[in-house]
Amino acid sequence: MISTLISIIFALIIIGVLWWALQQLMGLIPIAEPFRTIIYVLCVVVMVLIVLWIIASLLGVVGIHIGGLRLG
Repeated sequence: MISTLISIIFALIIIGVLWWALQQLMGLIPIAEPFRTIIYVLCVVVMVLIVLWIIASLLGVVGIHIGGLRLG
């Protein structure tokens, strides 16, 4: 259980650094405002799905299955 929590923390740190890098790069790309917002919202949705998938997969390793789903 402890190793799963440590794995979750490492995964979230990596995702956080990737998110920070994406935010920094988005400021450098000249895109019109409506498209920038659309891209930002899509990035948020993708990151949330990735984080939930990682957490569900790591919890599945220790035998905790969320909603009967077996991810990974």
